[in-house]
Amino acid sequence: MVSEPTVADATGRIYESLQANNADIDVHIAALKAAMARTGLKEAVFDPAKLVQNNRSGRKLMQAYFRQRGVTVKFSASS
Repeated sequence: MVSEPTVADATGRIYESLQANNADIDVHIAALKAAMARTGLKEAVFDPAKLVQNNRSGRKLMQAYFRQRGVTVKFSASS
């Protein structure tokens, strides 16, 4: 039996996908959404320093894209 990815695993794969020009991003978002449902999380938290487009418009675009797929995105405070 294949284990299902954790929220941390799915988030890591999303970071990798963003670095790879969004390769398989929808698959990774679906995995994240499923992992969040299993753990009862309501929103995914991303580190803006790990994003390719770490500017306001890039973050807003990411939030909108994920929201369309049923995942609420928040960003951690950068230091």
